[in-house]
Amino acid sequence: METEIELKFFVFPEFVDTIIDKISGARVIEQSCLHLGNIYFDTPEQHLRKHDTGLRIRRFNDERVQTLKTAGRVVAGLHQRPEYNAEHDSDTPNVHLHPEDAWPNDIALDDLQAQLYPLFSTNFVRQQWLVAMPDGSEIELAFDQGEVIAGDKTTPICEVELELKSGQTDALFTLARDLCSSGGMRLGNQSKAAKGYRLAMDTPADNVKPLTLVRTESTDSVETCFVNSLEHALSHWHYHEQIYIDTQDKLALQEIRIAIAFLRQIFLVFGEMVPKRASELLRQELKWLEDELHWLDESEHLAYLIEEKGNVLRKLDARKFLVASLKESAASLPSQDEMLSLLMSARYCGLLLDLSRWILTRDWQPFLDDKKRQILQESIDGHSGTLLDRTWEALDSAFSTSNQLLPTDYFKQKMRLRRNLMTGTCFALIYDDERRKGFRLPWLDLLQGIGDLMSLEPLRSRVQSLEDEEEREQLQRWLLRQERSILHAMEQTRRAGLEYPPYWQ
Repeated sequence: METEIELKFFVFPEFVDTIIDKISGARVIEQSCLHLGNIYFDTPEQHLRKHDTGLRIRRFNDERVQTLKTAGRVVAGLHQRPEYNAEHDSDTPNVHLHPEDAWPNDIALDDLQAQLYPLFSTNFVRQQWLVAMPDGSEIELAFDQGEVIAGDKTTPICEVELELKSGQTDALFTLARDLCSSGGMRLGNQSKAAKGYRLAMDTPADNVKPLTLVRTESTDSVETCFVNSLEHALSHWHYHEQIYIDTQDKLALQEIRIAIAFLRQIFLVFGEMVPKRASELLRQELKWLEDELHWLDESEHLAYLIEEKGNVLRKLDARKFLVASLKESAASLPSQDEMLSLLMSARYCGLLLDLSRWILTRDWQPFLDDKKRQILQESIDGHSGTLLDRTWEALDSAFSTSNQLLPTDYFKQKMRLRRNLMTGTCFALIYDDERRKGFRLPWLDLLQGIGDLMSLEPLRSRVQSLEDEEEREQLQRWLLRQERSILHAMEQTRRAGLEYPPYWQ
């Protein structure tokens, strides 16, 4: 058995020129070009797929190799997966070529053998270079171009893989960082096999889903909770990045933005235990990217107002003019092409690589003194309450009933409220679920209320654009009624939130 450790990237065909240019000064131990044909097998019920196991036969020259890949994991973008390789002489799989204990244990091998059939295939040209890194590590750099085939359906393959053959994982990131410096690379979690299954089964793109809770247990150390939270956010980010590539759904971009906000909140919450200077550059880049996606709120508000030909504005005489004006503003926001370019940019890819490397190599540890090192090894159960108390104190101060809050005051607090609510995502499973939901509900409602208030702003800015005085006054009255109604509801919600006992106390 071997364990693959690799980084995968999606690229454009012309990226091969970048590779050749980038490694021109490196020490290349070997270089080759292979035509690879692969047949993937499973049962009609996809028994192997359900166990996150893959079986293929690879053909190159006159040789065949049967490979069994068992359940692995993707940690911060790095793929780690055990695999078993055996020479073969046929395009028909033989399950007995691999150890019996490597297969799923809920099906007899003879039954599995009888049910296997070819599900899809991949054919591609692989250009590969074995690169010697300055630290002595050896990395296989592969550029694959071809297609996945399932029946009469095909989808292209154009990927770069960096596989660690020997040495340190950090060397993978060093080479990847150099390659991505010119742009045109996107860190990918979707394997060729995953593409093939999706094509063969005609599976639609994944659905956008909300950020779930980190699987924290009370016995976890502070450092374990910190790392798991970072990896959880990064996984949410990667998942929705692929959805946006497939669908260009802005909701997927919103979830990426939420993942970024969650990462920033994690750094803030654990800031006294993990020195901020250890993550300073990462936090700066995360802020840059969050700012790049700031327009999504405006897009959401405009879409709400424009929806169904401005149905929400149906009582306004100036509806037709307003809808046309709002559509102009929506058209001026960043386009799909601009967002796709952002996701393939050097700075974006570099941020993801730096964040992944920072997590995997525990780059905060050199910044720790003995006291902080000790705290990180202590149980999170003994610290989560204190961390949540600090979040609560910030909310209590900002939204105290002694403060009369105007719409602009709420606008200023929106991101703080959103991010502070994310703090509980790190520790929620330690506490009673019903009490947690009861505590969060009014604050989530308040966050929605702020969004409702902000959706009025595009109309407010257009009041003076109306030439007809009656239409101006009508719009002003409508805005005032809407604002008063929303603020009244928010005031009740704010009081309810402040009165509800914190679930961790």
